[in-house]
Amino acid sequence: MKKLILILLVVPLFVFSQKMVSKEILEVKKFQEDLNAEYLNPKETPLRGDHFKNFKGHPFFPFDPKYRVNATWVKTENSKPFDLPTSSGKTKSYREYGKASFDLDGKKYTLTVYQSLDLMKQKKYKNYLFLPFRDATNEKETYGGGKYMDLTIPGGNTIVLDFNKSYQPFCAYNAYDYNCPIVPEENRLPVEIRAGVMYEDIYHH
Repeated sequence: MKKLILILLVVPLFVFSQKMVSKEILEVKKFQEDLNAEYLNPKETPLRGDHFKNFKGHPFFPFDPKYRVNATWVKTENSKPFDLPTSSGKTKSYREYGKASFDLDGKKYTLTVYQSLDLMKQKKYKNYLFLPFRDATNEKETYGGGKYMDLTIPGGNTIVLDFNKSYQPFCAYNAYDYNCPIVPEENRLPVEIRAGVMYEDIYHH
């Protein structure tokens, strides 16, 4: 009888955890589909000429739950606007909005999250936050300039960072038509983040 009770207790927990993982995978799958749809849409894509014609879809790292982290969130008080340099030599106005600290493989890291002063004026993007970062996969499996992640303002003192939803800036595919924010030095991670969009040389051919 005790064994039966134990089995009944374990099964619902297992099912629950499977559902959670499935939900996370579905979210990432939707992110991938939406990103590919954007790049396949002539009105939205940064790709030009043969790059657009030959594009079939982005390569992605396999989904890895370890790269979906619950980070401790500390909002930055009284932050002042600053000019973030871009790839074209121009600048874009941002402010530091907060810091997200998390553990990965037993080590603690902190990334700074920003808010665009231009986007915050638009109702659609008033809760939008911007996380640019670099890691040890850059210039190998991912774009040398780093990757981006879109976030929304959290309600409490934690924030989910899902690196499986990280993507490369338009400049990775078309450096001539776009000016993309350069990742600040404070957001350089000394580890590999093998998640999100990968990079292929086909875009340069």
